[in-house]
Amino acid sequence: MVVFIRSAVARHLLNCTCCVPLLNNNVLGLWTRNNPTKFDNLQHTQTFIMNFGPQHPASHGVLRFVLQLEGEYIRHADANIGFLHRGTEKLMEQRTYLKSLPYFDRLDYVSMMSQEHAYCLAIENLLGSSTFTSYFVQVRVMFDELTRLMNHFLGISTHSLDVGNMSPAFWAFEERERLMEFYERVSGARMHAAFYRPNDLDWTGLNYQFFIDLLFFLNNSYKSITEMFVILATNNIWRTRLVRIGVIDSTQVPLFAASGVVSRSAGFKKDLRILKTATYSYYWFLKLRSFLGKIGDCYDRFIIRIREMLESVFIIYQVVANLLSVFDSTTIWQSWTSTESYVSTTFARSQYNRKSTSMETLINHFKQYSEGAKVPAGLIYQSVEAPKGEFGISGRSARTESN
Repeated sequence: MVVFIRSAVARHLLNCTCCVPLLNNNVLGLWTRNNPTKFDNLQHTQTFIMNFGPQHPASHGVLRFVLQLEGEYIRHADANIGFLHRGTEKLMEQRTYLKSLPYFDRLDYVSMMSQEHAYCLAIENLLGSSTFTSYFVQVRVMFDELTRLMNHFLGISTHSLDVGNMSPAFWAFEERERLMEFYERVSGARMHAAFYRPNDLDWTGLNYQFFIDLLFFLNNSYKSITEMFVILATNNIWRTRLVRIGVIDSTQVPLFAASGVVSRSAGFKKDLRILKTATYSYYWFLKLRSFLGKIGDCYDRFIIRIREMLESVFIIYQVVANLLSVFDSTTIWQSWTSTESYVSTTFARSQYNRKSTSMETLINHFKQYSEGAKVPAGLIYQSVEAPKGEFGISGRSARTESN
């Protein structure tokens, strides 16, 4: 033990031949603790309650835990969700169907267009105009998979950042920046696009150059996904904190109402995109695979997300190849809209953006914007396979212009 003593009295005690024996024998009791604690013989640790979130960076502002801790072990966790809820359902009751669509971008601001898709499908089913092969349906599938990429990039990168690995976060956010540029090119907004609409979508941003740039992005995204996987899969800290952590088996999936990656990691076979009774849009005509885990731990979920990202790239390749094989011109959206066979023109963009050649058409155009279109009365539940799991819309129409 090295002791630094600067006072004159202390120097005298250390140098005096009479005082040194007193110090060595601890006669003055200088080296005795007032309250000695034997940490090696502790038999019991007291439990205490700790609040975690929602302001904590690891909870990302939308989740709060009340934790019961015993040392470093979490004995009980009470999860409080709903910090993103803004009473959207009540707000939509006072708005028309089209004016309600932007609210769905804000229900999950990481996977925006998947929420829009569910809402549009619900209205189309009420109208009896659901279709599986139209061009706008294929574009929806393409942007749904781009949204899945955006969601998984953020999920894996923030998870690695919380564990202590920063490199994947830089790669993932660079890819997300490029994905948001595609959002911006078709809608003008980087996050809350409001791009879909029932029976149609906004075609003006979909030119030939858009698809060429998208193909370049898909080609380069393989590198980023592979780098993220190699860096994390070979990291001992990452494996230690994920393997055998958060295990859930297939019998617990219905009890927790789990879906998506969580349920499939436990071996529960449910993917709405490939289920015959629940498939939607253009997925039935595509080649795609759904992946299952064996253990149901966090590492299985990480592997499934990586494989889903690669599968999303493959799905987008198929859709782009199909769309470009039909028309090949710089005014590709004009060719599609002129040859599109709409099942229903209600809410279609052609009913809103058109030249008024008479007073009657101008009046109808104004009423379309101000009052909205009526939807047949009925109850509907429509769900899609969002990046985080099954996302469903339950609605009731009273044959009015609003929800």
